[in-house]
Amino acid sequence: MSVHTLHPERVDEARMHAYSIFAPLLIHSLAQRLAGCRGMRELDKLETSLVRLIEETVVAAPDGEAMKEFAVELVVSTLRNVREHPDAKHDLEEIDDRRTAGRSEIPATLEEQLQSGLEDSFPASDPPAVVSTAITGGSKHIIGTDEVLRRKKAARRRPETAERTSKEA
Repeated sequence: MSVHTLHPERVDEARMHAYSIFAPLLIHSLAQRLAGCRGMRELDKLETSLVRLIEETVVAAPDGEAMKEFAVELVVSTLRNVREHPDAKHDLEEIDDRRTAGRSEIPATLEEQLQSGLEDSFPASDPPAVVSTAITGGSKHIIGTDEVLRRKKAARRRPETAERTSKEA
């Protein structure tokens, strides 16, 4: 049934019913997109402005204050659901909150602190040296990791090969 086929007395009733059903869905969808694109800070601003808009609106209906309370409840619960949605983009923490107390903002001082830190950690920045120990009884052929893995693989195959040979016989 379209708007044109509604009885004239039912048009306003159908309009209000449509608003009550689709307005929450639209608010939720728009808020979800905003949170996904802009993050929670923008969602907080949206909530504040919507609640302010509702509170400042003059409603002439006898139950206007109750309507306002329901509208605020709708906004708050909808935005809470959006915040809890797994796809919501959470804001990065502010860089100022992460700064170490007393840290300088002067580039020359920062460079000096970096050099000092690098010098203090110098041994840890060197790659580990290959250490060879002398084994009594002569020299031993040193093999690499690839060779060890190849030998282990060959050793695992030997029992399989022996098993197949005994089955064939």
